Amino acid sequence: MKTNTLVLGLLFSILPCFMQAQAPSSVGLATGTTCPKREFRAAWIQTVNGQFRGMSTERMQQTLVEQLNSLHAAGINAIIFQVRPEADALYVSKLEPWSRFLTGVQGQAPEPYWDPMQFMIDECHKRCMEFHAWINPYRVKTSLKNELAPGHLYYSHPEWFVTYGDQLFFNPALSESREHICKVVEDILSRYDVDAIHMDDYFYPYPVKGQDFPDDKDFARFGSGFTDKGDWRRHNVNLLIEQLHERIRAIKPWVKFGVSPFGVYRNESSYPLGSKTSALQNYDDLYADVLLWAREGWIDYNIPQLYWNIGHPRADYATLIDWWARNTGNRPLFIGQSVSAIVRGADPENPSINQLPRKMALVRHYQTIGGNCFWPASAVVKNEGRFRDALVTTYHKYPALPPVFDFMDNDAPGKVRKIKPIWTEDGYILCWTAPKYRDEMNRAIRYVVYRFSAKEQIDISDPSHIVAITPVPFYKLPYDDGKSKYRYVVTALDRLWNESRPASKKVKL
Repeated sequence: MKTNTLVLGLLFSILPCFMQAQAPSSVGLATGTTCPKREFRAAWIQTVNGQFRGMSTERMQQTLVEQLNSLHAAGINAIIFQVRPEADALYVSKLEPWSRFLTGVQGQAPEPYWDPMQFMIDECHKRCMEFHAWINPYRVKTSLKNELAPGHLYYSHPEWFVTYGDQLFFNPALSESREHICKVVEDILSRYDVDAIHMDDYFYPYPVKGQDFPDDKDFARFGSGFTDKGDWRRHNVNLLIEQLHERIRAIKPWVKFGVSPFGVYRNESSYPLGSKTSALQNYDDLYADVLLWAREGWIDYNIPQLYWNIGHPRADYATLIDWWARNTGNRPLFIGQSVSAIVRGADPENPSINQLPRKMALVRHYQTIGGNCFWPASAVVKNEGRFRDALVTTYHKYPALPPVFDFMDNDAPGKVRKIKPIWTEDGYILCWTAPKYRDEMNRAIRYVVYRFSAKEQIDISDPSHIVAITPVPFYKLPYDDGKSKYRYVVTALDRLWNESRPASKKVKL
């Protein structure tokens, strides 16, 4: 997703020095420091860069846990984890081989044996973080030098694949390619408790200078009814997206399907309603009609990668965020943010600080934008340019629940029952019973615990009162001397984060 050489020069024409994130002075907007109760706060953990390749099982598990602990403490509530970078798997699969980005050799199982995706699902859900399974649909080889496992699908059906530049891809024109990708997703859904299926910006491959994608024969064979090859290519991708959406809904209607496209849909020079930019285009160059997918309801969220900075001459961040905010297609919109670009870029009105304050202010200024996804997660963990510090102390100071996807489900679970404090060997514990439920969509799977002083008005819209978001029906109370009175409030959350009516209990701590 993130290393295409065509894009890198455009993305990172920014100042080389790191600067501390600070609150803005006057930006003509809200400062972005008011923390909303509902906000998507995600981070991408990539594997295609080889950061885990060859690690021992114990070391990789330790590294992932350390990353999740750091991200959770920084307010991140969703993890997008790359599980299929090259028609391979960082999970147990009978359809595709183990990934070389795990063991170093495609098809070689980890030793000791383990399942990274299951491990990450369990660890994310312990922390009440969503787990989004990130797959790349078409890519098979990032370089033709890479070795495929002996049992790879390529050897039994080479006619399903196409070489372009130095890479190998599933042929997007073929129904067999689409069916295999759908089967991969169905397999994931049938065996893993994922919260979403996620795709990034690789649909038709990024253009190779001087080379057209080699599909003339396919167009002649399958392009009946199309006079323009670009329309036909978009149609091929549209079919995949629509089919995936239908399969996901049929198997697990609570699982979201999201995409993270390149940050420019179309330039105004190509399309009168496009953005005032001059960059690569989703629609014209990658054949990804993201707005159509949103309008048709084939995707459940959109995270355009706005990795440029405010003031970029060809792709200005402020211009693009405004364009996307006005062109959501009636689907949740989140913003893909480059941590390195933010902390290396100077605020255009105050060069002594970086662009984090202004970018967060812009995100929270638009009602149609529901949050951010940060690239890469490792930059947050490493606290590049004190980015993580700024999240902890300012922008994610209080916990946030992800937005409700009410077009998927807006039926909240029932109230928790039998809430009471109990003395145990482990301390003073507030316990409750899960509400009854009709079906899986209505089942409570996590809870929010709020604390108020005894005489304080209860307002669960204020996230500063959240003391825990937990998957278990109890919370350890911070007992002191039994003289201070508080009211604890507990609500239940279902799979899509619909929140129940509150139940409360007065306690002395």
